[in-house]
Order: sequence, then structure tokens, then C-alpha cells
Amino acid sequence: MRGRRIPIPLPNTGTMSRRRSSFCLRTSLVIFLVLFIFLQLHIMSYSDPRESHINDVTNDSTAAILSMVPPVFHKFLTAKAKNVSHDHNGSASSGGEMQFHSPNISEMKRAIFRYNEMQNVINEDIFGPLQNDSVIIVVQVHKRITYLRHLIVSLAQARDISKALLIFSHDHYDEDINELVQSVDFCKVMQIFYPYSIQTHPNEFPGADPRDCPRDMKKEQALIKKCNNALYPDLYGHYREAKFTQTKHHWWWKANRVFNELEVTRFHSGLVVFLEEDHYVAEDFLYLLGLMQKRSHDLCPKCNILSLGTYLKTFNYYTYSNNKVEVTPWISSKHNMGMAFNRTTWKEIVKCAEHFCSYDDYNWDWSLQHVSQHCLKQKLHVMVVKGPRVFHIGECGVHHKKNNCESNQVISKVQKVLHIATKASQLFPKTITLTVASVVQKTKLRKGNGGWGDKRDHLLCLNMTLSGR
Repeated sequence: MRGRRIPIPLPNTGTMSRRRSSFCLRTSLVIFLVLFIFLQLHIMSYSDPRESHINDVTNDSTAAILSMVPPVFHKFLTAKAKNVSHDHNGSASSGGEMQFHSPNISEMKRAIFRYNEMQNVINEDIFGPLQNDSVIIVVQVHKRITYLRHLIVSLAQARDISKALLIFSHDHYDEDINELVQSVDFCKVMQIFYPYSIQTHPNEFPGADPRDCPRDMKKEQALIKKCNNALYPDLYGHYREAKFTQTKHHWWWKANRVFNELEVTRFHSGLVVFLEEDHYVAEDFLYLLGLMQKRSHDLCPKCNILSLGTYLKTFNYYTYSNNKVEVTPWISSKHNMGMAFNRTTWKEIVKCAEHFCSYDDYNWDWSLQHVSQHCLKQKLHVMVVKGPRVFHIGECGVHHKKNNCESNQVISKVQKVLHIATKASQLFPKTITLTVASVVQKTKLRKGNGGWGDKRDHLLCLNMTLSGR
């Protein structure tokens, strides 16, 4: 008797396919997780005696920040004890060339005039005269000395800083700031003083004249009151505030001063880098600027501005890479930090002085963008680094006030970023490469922010372009 054959069911091909897909998916996930963990461990594996300060984000004490600075530069972060003498009236005074104890307005004006007349270049005997193609670094200084100290420390550590001319442009006369600036010994240094500051003109234009119209007064009331600038509210119906107008005036004055009036820069054809007192630079910022300048002819012939800083909330050099640059139309809110251009670009900008000086916006960068869009034949285009070499460390300023304006948190964070980048050999790239720019929206400028409707501001601004050497 033949046994009955038991049928063997055929495999379900759909089920097997799903199992294979599931297995492949799980395998891929496992591989991805292993690689991810490996990369994270690799990134975090850099060891250093100061690592405890770096990894502790909340450790932003003065001692922790000081520990990240080479001891030779500690002198820039601490105020020196002054030798105080007493005059015949018994009042205290401090020594030093052109230094005054609580100088009055007349003394300040005389000192400012002498500084601007002398055009003294400190350390020129040590580092030699300025070369025509050397970099000039211009720092706009108000009175936040804590931030300025850290900027100077960062500049001191930059490669090739000894070849540069460092110009500090002040709109506030302060003995401690002068002493700090004059102590810089790592490059040629010059001080220039904005002569129309609100400090030296406290009760008259361009300061706040008591006969000027209050900011929020209606024009009808102002005309009845016959205050000085009754006819000239801004486009939002507000009258000028001196503390806001000064920054734009100062920026325009210093640019004119550096390109048009200083003897030391008369034949200079190189780049001028614009910084502010609350900026902080990476040690390769001049090195990278040189690479950008060399490659700009190939990568972006139309670029007339180079920018070393971008406003990023969080970043690291692994994400943004150390040698990537992007080309884009210049946008005031994105590319105004660590920007550099030469005399050729300046000559085109200054031809548009009328547009800059009459545009109803108290911000110099918005006014410059207005110039680009409505006056320049060749609009401003920028080559900007993806991994910033200039950082903004200021917590407080003209527009922002906080309870603690001397916070170390941002300074500590920047120190950490640059330390990790250095340990990972992410600075000093051998070359730069151009990335494909993200979709650039049309940079149509909305109407200005106001604060610049007063005709006196327009005239003062325009007159700055008429000064001679």
C-alpha cells in the first residue's frame, strides 16, 4: 500500500520579502547607530588639562576664562594700578602722556584734537612702516572696556598680526581705555577720535540740545513749541535721539578718516577690516582672509566685500567646515560683522554719500544696503565664510540691555568652540572651496528704521566726506 504523500506547502514569497526588508532595515539602523556613536566619541575624545572648563558650559567664571588665555596676555585682562598724585588743590590726578583725571569737556576736546593732529603710530619703530598691501584693522570703540579687553587678547593670538595696522576709533574719551589701547605691544597701533561725540557735545547738536523736540512729540505740537527740529520728524513721526544717531555718524566718519585723511594710509591699497569692541577673532582670521582675497578673482570676480563673521545661534566646525565659503548679495543683517573691503570699493561707496546720509535709518549697515540697491552700478556682493572667524560676544549695547551686561557666558562659549576647533585641526585650511549657495531671497529692502529724519544729521554726515587731510 502506497503511503499517502503529504503535500509540502510552497513558501510565501511575499512574507519572505517582508522579512528580508525588515532584516535589512534593522541591520542598517544598527550600523548607523554604531557609526553615530563612534563619531560622537571621536569628536569628544580630545583631552587637555583645561578640558574641565571647556566641557562645563556653566563654568564661565573669570578664573575659568583666564585659564583659557595664555599667561603672557593676562595683562590685557586686568587693570593696572595707577600712581595717583595730588595737585596743589589736593585733588587726585594720574600721570601719563595726554591723560587726565576726570577731564572736563574742554580738556577732552583739546586732547582729541591733539591725537587726531599727531596721527601717531605706536610701535612703528618695532614693526616697521605699513606696507601698501598690508591689512588694516579698524575697531569702533565706545566704552565697553571688558569686551574690548577680550577682543585685544584674541587679536594678540592671531597669526601675522604683527604685519597689520590696528586702528582704534573712539567716540568716548576714557583714560582706562586709552591706557589699555596704548599697552598693545604685538602690532602697530593708532588711535583716532570721533570729534562730534555726544560726550563732548552734551547740550548741543550733535548731542541732545535741550531746545530739540522730544522724541514722541507730535509734529503739530512741535511746530507750536518751535523746537529746533520741529520740521524734521522721521518717517514714523519721531524726533532724533542723539545716542542712536551717533553710531552711524561714527562709522561713516571713521571710514572717511581711514581711506581719505590719514597720512599712513595715503597709498594703502590692501584690505581694511571693520570690527567692533564686542567682537572676538579666531587665530587664523587674517590667514583665512588672505586665502579669500587670493581666490576671490576665480571664485567670485564680482565680490567687493569679504566677510569673516556670520550670526549663528549654535554651530561647530564639523557642520560648517573650516574651508567653505559662500557667495551671495551683501545683506546688512547677515554680513556686517568682520567685513573687509579695499579702496576701490570705498571709492564707489563714497560717491553715493547722498544716499547714505539722507536715508532715514540710523543704522550704518542698513544705510549701506540702501546704497547698494539704489545707487551702486555694481551692487555689493560678499564672499562669506561658513565657519565664522569673527564672533559677537556683546550681551548688551545700544539696542539690547540686560541685568548683567558683563556676562562671561558668551565669551566662555566662544573660547570653547575655538579650543575644540584648534585641537581638531579645523583652523588654517590649506585652501578654500565654494559651496552651492542656498536659495537667496531677493534682498528688497523694506523701508528704513527711522531715527534719521533730522536735516542736521544729513548735513553733518555729508560734510564728513568733504574733509581734507
